[in-house]
Amino acid sequence: MEEENTSSWKYKIKSFIGECLRVLKVTKKPDAFEFKTIVKVSGLGILIIGLIGFIVQMVKLLFFR
Repeated sequence: MEEENTSSWKYKIKSFIGECLRVLKVTKKPDAFEFKTIVKVSGLGILIIGLIGFIVQMVKLLFFR
């Protein structure tokens, strides 16, 4: 029983490391245009989420004192 758990555990770690290496081989560094697009979209998302939070907070303060 102990032997089976140890080999399963080792297999899971080896499998995980293999998957990590596979992902690292596939990834690439974004070019300048792609990077700027990612920054713009992320910034826009942060602003929208912040605005929604602000509106919810104001509604709470105005109507639910």
